[in-house]
Amino acid sequence: MNEAGLLVSACLLGQACRYDGESKLDAGLAAELGERALAWCPEEAGGLGTPRQKAQLVGGDGHAVWLGSARVVDEQGRDCTRAFQRGAVLALAHCLARGGRGAVLKERSPSCGSHRVWIDGSLQSGQGVTAALFQRALLSIQAR
Repeated sequence: MNEAGLLVSACLLGQACRYDGESKLDAGLAAELGERALAWCPEEAGGLGTPRQKAQLVGGDGHAVWLGSARVVDEQGRDCTRAFQRGAVLALAHCLARGGRGAVLKERSPSCGSHRVWIDGSLQSGQGVTAALFQRALLSIQAR
């Protein structure tokens, strides 16, 4: 994958943007990509602050969210689906505007999970809202 224009979950590059106000720095990835990476947090871009309530998918994965049959709900039961969708759309637009062809996304996230995400209280196979949108746009996804 061409590293120029590669969108990367900002938490993997050391930005403290996770729901708990922390990062999930992947030092090897950050060193490899440096400033060529397009750091992005779909949840922050969608209007959710940091820190924020932990969220999970309810009723299905990110693909089901785009079909309207699943939602993203925080720990207090608030529906934050629209914010997750808004952040995903902005992530895709940001990536495409810079010639990007894919993303490196944080696994297990309701936004960025590429293979396993929290659905209905358990870790299950599936994709988060942003990962599902990138796949629908036929962009490559790498999980970290």
